[in-house]
Amino acid sequence: MKEKAASVTACELDELRELIVERSGISFDDAAGERFFSTRMRDYIIEKKLRSVTDLLRAVHGSNAEYDAMIEGLLTQDTSFFRYPGVFEALAKKIVPELQENKFWDNPRTLRIWSAACSTGEEAYSIAIAVADALPFAEAWRIEILATDISRRALQHAERGVYSGRSLDNLNAQQLENYFTKTRHGYVVKPRIRRMVTFTPMNLSRAVYVGRMDCIFCMNVLMYFSEERRNSILQRFSECLEPGGYFLLGHAESLDGTSVRLERLVLGDCQIYRKPAKDGAIRHAVVAEGSL
Repeated sequence: MKEKAASVTACELDELRELIVERSGISFDDAAGERFFSTRMRDYIIEKKLRSVTDLLRAVHGSNAEYDAMIEGLLTQDTSFFRYPGVFEALAKKIVPELQENKFWDNPRTLRIWSAACSTGEEAYSIAIAVADALPFAEAWRIEILATDISRRALQHAERGVYSGRSLDNLNAQQLENYFTKTRHGYVVKPRIRRMVTFTPMNLSRAVYVGRMDCIFCMNVLMYFSEERRNSILQRFSECLEPGGYFLLGHAESLDGTSVRLERLVLGDCQIYRKPAKDGAIRHAVVAEGSL
C-alpha cells in the first residue's frame, strides 16, 4: 500500500531549515539544495510516520536523539572502501612517499591524517590500509588518523568495524586477507588497522583544535554548508595543514572560487591540493605532475 504524502508547507520547511542552520551550520541555500532538502524531509517524515513538519519540529525540539536521527537521515550517503580510487592512488604513490622522505629523520616519526565527515568509517579505514600498503616498516611510525562525523550512530558503526556487501567491492583479495577477519556477520577490520584510527563526533561548522595535519580528506560534505561557512571551514583546514601538507576533496569538488590559497596538482585524472612548504607567493597555475 502506497504511503500517504506528508503535509509539508514552504513555511514549515523554512522553519526546519533555520533550525538546522542554527544548530549544525548546515545550509541548503541554492535551488538544487532546496530541492534535495524538501525531498529528503518529505521522505523522512513518511519513514517516521509523522503527519507534518510541525510534528517533526516538535520531536526534534524535545529530543537531541531525534534531532541527531533527522540529521543522519538527511545527510547519509552511500559510501564504500576506496570509493575514489584515483584519490587513494595519489595518497599511496605520491603523498605517503613524499611524507616518508620529509619525515624520515623525525623522532618520533609521526603521520597525522584527518578524515573529516567520515560517515560509517570506510574512508578512514581505507586511508589506514593505503598507508599500511604504501609505507615500508609502517610499524616504525606513529600513524594517527582522526575520523570525525556529526552522526554518532554512523560513528558507532565505524567503531564496530564490521562490513559486508557492496562497500567491500573495491578491496582486492590481498587487502581482505591482510586487513580483515571474515566472520558470519561480515568482514571485521583487524586490530592493527583499527589502532591507527580514532573516531570522534564533530560538527565541522564549530571550531575545534585538532593539531597539525599532514593530510586532510573532506569528501562530499562542504556542499551542505553556505558559501560563507564553507570558506570559514576551508580556511581552518588550511591552517591545520603542515607546510607541504595535502588536502583532498571529492571527485566533483574543487576550491575554485574560494579564498583558500592552496596549490592544485593534477595527477592523471585526479586533482589534489598542497599547502606550500615555505612561505611566499603561491603559484596559481595548475601543476601537472603526470600519471601516477
